[in-house]
Formats: sequence, C-alpha cells, structure tokens
Amino acid sequence: MARFTRIEVAQAMKDTGIVPLFYNESIEVGKNILKACHSAGARVIEFTSRGDNAHKVFDALCAFAKAELPELILGVGSITDGAAASLYMQLGANFIVTPVLREDIALVCNRRKVLWSPGCGSLTEIARAEELGCEVVKLFPGGIYGAQFVKAIKGPCPWTSIMPTGGVSPTQESLEEWFNAGVTCVGMGSKLIAPDATTGVWDYKAIEQKTKKALDIVASIKKA
Repeated sequence: MARFTRIEVAQAMKDTGIVPLFYNESIEVGKNILKACHSAGARVIEFTSRGDNAHKVFDALCAFAKAELPELILGVGSITDGAAASLYMQLGANFIVTPVLREDIALVCNRRKVLWSPGCGSLTEIARAEELGCEVVKLFPGGIYGAQFVKAIKGPCPWTSIMPTGGVSPTQESLEEWFNAGVTCVGMGSKLIAPDATTGVWDYKAIEQKTKKALDIVASIKKA
C-alpha cells in the first residue's frame, strides 16, 4: 500500500522540482542509488519497470525505503497497463508513471487514490488526463516537444502541471529553460544516474553530488 497520498506526492514533486529515475536489476545497486539521491535532497524517485522480474527488485527497494529512508517517496515508471499498476501498488508504489495515456491505469490508481502521471504529447491528451483526475502530466518524450511546447500549453491552461522526461539535463541552461517555461518538475534518468562512462563502475558519491547540484540549481531558479 502507498505510504503517501497523491496530494503529498504532487506537492513533493513541486517542492523539489526533480524526480530522478533509474532501473537496475541489482537490489544492492538500487539501494545505493536511493541512498545517494536521498542524501542529495531528492524526495521523489522513480524506479522504471524495464527488466524481467523488475517487480521483485522494486519490492525489495520499497521495503528498504520504508525501513531506512522513511521520507523517500518511491514510485514506479514505464507501466503500460492497469494490471501492472495494480501489482506495483500492492507492492507499495506511491505513484505510477506511464509512457502513454491509458484509462485502465487511471481507474485502478484513482480507486486507491494513488498519483498517476501519464505520458502525453498533445493538449487533447493532457485535457483528457486531467478529466480522469491526473495531477501531474508527464510530457514524453520531452526532448521531442521542448520547453516551448510547455509554454504554449500553459497559456490557455495555466492550471496544468507538467513533468517533462527526456531532453532534460542537470545544467543551469537546461533547467532554466524548462522551469522558465512553466514546468512543475522534471524527470531525469541516465544524465543524472549512470555508472562511470569509462570504467562502468557505479560512483554513488558522484551521483549524490550531481543530484545535489541539480536540486540547488532548481531551488535558485524558483527563488529568482
């Protein structure tokens, strides 16, 4: 069962501004990534369901987060149907992120009052998602649409909360472009969380430092 309400999740997304996301088949690697991001100040993290038996890894990470990182809001991404969403919510997912808009996912998440964020690529899809109770819309793939798309959407629909995933870098320039366009938060994967490009070894301190720097940039942008 989810430990955080959908309103709490949406507020945490807005407050921190960055949702780190990752997948790894190793439970130990996953635990270390969670600790690194949490130490940096991240409070909402997405585990992407992209491998065989990914739900078993997520189950272990949920138990770890509950016991060791109680402030951490752990959710799951890359969910493509209501059955998978139900499975992950049973394991403790605090939010569900999808690459597409599917009403069966909306129904099962709303029934449990769990935040769900569908991937949308048009104003029509965004409007339909909001009619189905979506709090934060995922713009995916963000790099295809760009920050100007967000700015255009926010014109007629200033109430819309948008989280681009893809096409976001942990740099001042990239984050300023997206947040000045009006995003609520951004999702970042391999540009934030990845093993060393040369050695292939995981450097968790480097992940912590990069995540903290990105969070600090977002905080400064919001204050400006």
